[in-house]
Amino acid sequence: MTFLTGWGRTAPTPARLARPHSAEEVAELVRRAPGRGVAVRGLGRSYGDAAQNSGGLVLDCTALTSWSLDGTTGLVTAAGGLSLHDLMTALVPLGWFVPVTPGTRYVTVGGAVAADVHGKNHHADSSFGAHLRSLTLVTADGVGRTLAPGDDLFWATVGGMGLTGVITEAVFQCLPIETSRVRVDVTRTRDLDHTLETMAATDHRYRYTVAWIDLLAAGARMGRSVLTRGDHATRDELPRGADPLAFAPGSVVRAPAWAPNGLLNQVTVRAFNEAWYRKSRPGTGLIQGLAPFFHPLDSVDGWNRVYGSHGFVQYQFLVPFGEEATLRRIVSRLSALGVVSFLTVLKRFGPGTPGMLSFPAPGWTLALDIPAGRRGLAGLLREFDGWVAGAGGRIYLAKDSRMSAETMAAMYPRLAEWRAVRDEVDPGGVFRSDLARRLSL
Repeated sequence: MTFLTGWGRTAPTPARLARPHSAEEVAELVRRAPGRGVAVRGLGRSYGDAAQNSGGLVLDCTALTSWSLDGTTGLVTAAGGLSLHDLMTALVPLGWFVPVTPGTRYVTVGGAVAADVHGKNHHADSSFGAHLRSLTLVTADGVGRTLAPGDDLFWATVGGMGLTGVITEAVFQCLPIETSRVRVDVTRTRDLDHTLETMAATDHRYRYTVAWIDLLAAGARMGRSVLTRGDHATRDELPRGADPLAFAPGSVVRAPAWAPNGLLNQVTVRAFNEAWYRKSRPGTGLIQGLAPFFHPLDSVDGWNRVYGSHGFVQYQFLVPFGEEATLRRIVSRLSALGVVSFLTVLKRFGPGTPGMLSFPAPGWTLALDIPAGRRGLAGLLREFDGWVAGAGGRIYLAKDSRMSAETMAAMYPRLAEWRAVRDEVDPGGVFRSDLARRLSL
């Protein structure tokens, strides 16, 4: 048995780990599923318990890494275990970029589909599922099925958190680019209302936008932010002599193997926030590399260890447009309590995909990281759950580690439809996870 956790490093559970090297091996392992079922795991970047299966079998699919590119159309066919890091490293020098990337490159293609990941361009390009052309899924009977967007099982799988089968291959459309750089505009806002107004008025001008929020700012400065917005730079915007498609990202530093609990506290995070806000000077047309723009935390290998042995909870929620009062209420409460969140980001979502359990929908999404040892955290987040559900919002399953089954049922109106499709393809409940048990899926 191997003890596994999510990226938040909370609630470890034991499981038998298997690492298939082909779709055929996947199918055979699924056919021989033990009584506690099978969960699917990629690079372990789900923050909670989505890729854990206490007492059961977990398939580590990271050896499934084949891929191909149609250089004319930009269609990529990729195995489910291929990381976006490896794919980008190969694609960018050829003049192509993935259609959607989350805040880390270290997720697999299968994970990107299963979580229907979103990025800074959701308001313009939706989530990963919107760019899929087909999927190959090994279902509970050990059979590989090719699915298209017209299939109910396709949309039960996109955002389905690996509970409909093993995604062994995906075909999706990539984006042509001229350079490996981004042209960036930076704006500082004075408070939360100014942040929301500026994003609503200007996001349509940019493909990529995100706001970093100083959650410890209080009073008239509550919700002050740094807005970073950009588009892919063209060749003529680069300095003379620059290699336009050079791309070799990697970790710059390695987090220590251990860090004392409480290292991230009000004093240290307040100092960081003040320094970051002042450092982020407003400017337009700044040229930045793809890696620092999209994946700044990837430059620190093992950054999740900085939270200490207790780990951390990521809380990401969505509220629809028109429910900004709920967003303000949550930010105000966090600010008043002095809740420490090392990274707090706000984005605007556009139309979502038809994924039955997909998270994004038109509205605002706020994500924050909170040290797990904070006193009263469970009660505070339960209170927020009620506010979010009451506003017609939801919590992101790929980030969740503590939501209740009742809360999830209130937030995801297509849950019964998803269950019906899942029950038809997996009547014996072969595919399970700790998240699935916690949420009665």
